[in-house]
Amino acid sequence: MASANANLHKAKDAKNDEFYTQLTDVSKELMHYKEHFKDKIVFCNCDDPTWSAFWKYFHLNFSVLGLKKLISTHYDKNNPTYRMEYTGGDDSNIEVGIKTPLEGNGDFRNKECLDILDEADIVVTNPPFSLFREYIAVLMEHEKKFLVIGSKNAITYKDFFPLLKNGDVWIGHNNPSEFLQPDGSSKEFGNIGWFTNLGIAKRHEKLVLRKKYTPEEYPRYDNYDAINVDKLSDIPVDYDGVMGVPISIMDKCNPDQFEIIGWAKCPVPKINGRSTYVRILIRARHPHSTAFNA
Repeated sequence: MASANANLHKAKDAKNDEFYTQLTDVSKELMHYKEHFKDKIVFCNCDDPTWSAFWKYFHLNFSVLGLKKLISTHYDKNNPTYRMEYTGGDDSNIEVGIKTPLEGNGDFRNKECLDILDEADIVVTNPPFSLFREYIAVLMEHEKKFLVIGSKNAITYKDFFPLLKNGDVWIGHNNPSEFLQPDGSSKEFGNIGWFTNLGIAKRHEKLVLRKKYTPEEYPRYDNYDAINVDKLSDIPVDYDGVMGVPISIMDKCNPDQFEIIGWAKCPVPKINGRSTYVRILIRARHPHSTAFNA
């Protein structure tokens, strides 16, 4: 896993964004969102339809999902590109669609691509790793529904964490790890996940809790008004104050069960003068209710 994480950092540093999602990973995640796509226009704005697994998935499942329209655009560093549009008729042939030249190189920030974005209902793609912050900012500015792949390191970004904290974005189901490259080879990355603002049942699954609070087992931080919890399974069922918990809570944070208060990372929380791990600060919404406990 260390080498997989290193691959991700190297790719970002080199701005090497030519990593293609596999169809199996797209299908595995999209199976949880089918109800969102009926009569919708889907835009894959980082996807050459000649190789994109996203284009292929939505084309093959166009009628099954009840889509209204599928649109794809992609970036070419040196040359103008095109948009591909499909409105049904031959789902099994992924080459079927209307091809229209773009004036520019297909950069998702270009006005012609932003105009298509405004036409679309839902965006689904694997955006460039090196431009993830800017990409999400564009989607939020244009008030789009989306399902995209990105590094889970984004949880720590100062301009992205507030979206998670405020419930504007949440983490999806799966963690794709192997991506294809233009030469046909593959590369593994660690800590990759899906981010979305489409409703999913997973987001409202309760975290089953069993332990009771005692001051001895849950020490307070020296520099934060919160108690320390080392494992998610150790979150006390009966504590109504702020708790510092592992970052993995972001995968399981039911907004009906917990309120995200903020980060405990700068400075790192300390107990009896000794630094601990970076923590997410949360508070139980109903700490004395049996509705969220085993």
